[in-house]
Amino acid sequence: QVQLVESGGGLVQAGGSLRLSCAASGRIVRANTMGWYRQAPGKQRELVATITSGSSTNYADSVKGRFTISRDNTKNTVYLQMNSLKPEDTAVYYCNADITYSKGILFSTEDYWGQGTQVTVSS
Repeated sequence: QVQLVESGGGLVQAGGSLRLSCAASGRIVRANTMGWYRQAPGKQRELVATITSGSSTNYADSVKGRFTISRDNTKNTVYLQMNSLKPEDTAVYYCNADITYSKGILFSTEDYWGQGTQVTVSS
């Protein structure tokens, strides 16, 4: 019913910047909280940042002051601006969204994940 498509990952040197995008598509009624998580090799997936439909934000301590999450509700898209990147930011970054969508005459709300995009920061 709903798909999340991420873009913007890549290879960057330490101190550099990247911007990730995640667009939700489908029979979307409302995109609720959206966010980014990451998973480094051999580690558990962890929260990076979230943003509510009212644009309240929450960040992991490790990225505060360096990363900025934002969203465009007209496009059902969430962004992650990553500045001052460090080698320890290297991970697969996953978009997550709580989406209310149409199922005929009914609405349903489910949690969705993107396919992941690789971010590699070289020292």
